Amino acid sequence: MMLCDFHIHTSFSDGSLELGKTVDLFGQAGFDVIAITDHVVNGDNAIGKVTRRFNLSVRGDTFDDYLAAVKDEAKRAWEKYGMLVIPGVEISKNYFSKEESAHFLLLDIKEFIPACMSCEDIFEEAKRQDSLVVACHPHHTPDPMNPDTLYLWNNRDKYAKYIDAWEIANRDDVFNVISLKKYPYIANSDFHKARHLYSWKTMLNCEKDVESVKNCIKHNRGVAITLFRN
Repeated sequence: MMLCDFHIHTSFSDGSLELGKTVDLFGQAGFDVIAITDHVVNGDNAIGKVTRRFNLSVRGDTFDDYLAAVKDEAKRAWEKYGMLVIPGVEISKNYFSKEESAHFLLLDIKEFIPACMSCEDIFEEAKRQDSLVVACHPHHTPDPMNPDTLYLWNNRDKYAKYIDAWEIANRDDVFNVISLKKYPYIANSDFHKARHLYSWKTMLNCEKDVESVKNCIKHNRGVAITLFRN
């Protein structure tokens, strides 16, 4: 089984570590597959405008540099650690109401997708790029500093057909309602700081290449979760 984390932020958005240091941290810890998923925040309200002003979001004019940097680190990680690094983003649709806010990962993204587009349009564009869609922390969270993002979960009957997997666990929280609904699942750290290395992770039983990893998650066979501790 391969040890994996598909939800990792760096200083390209609001992570505390630079991309290279983040890759080294996971490589030295023995991970097999990770995805770098910095935020792409909607800029159509005050929350998004402030976030983008302080460079806490990948934007259309910075996406190419971001993607190139992740690909360079992916090459280095494979040569140094035998670790697969997948480029991704976390689409972060932030609103004052938790009922309207939604976060989801796009794994193996090739072109920039603005977060201010509708969810349906983003999902369709992600499918065109053959990217994997993962709904993030779709349930209530106990952390008052991280507001709930319940839009996708509250509208799951409408959006489930677009979503390849749901986060059943995120950092220290478990959302067991995902398993009760029998949705495809993975578990991630939502990594922002070094201490977040020790959190929920995904275990996959497949070949170590991007297409095999995406198919394993999508079909949700050979998938398990584990709480990674030092």
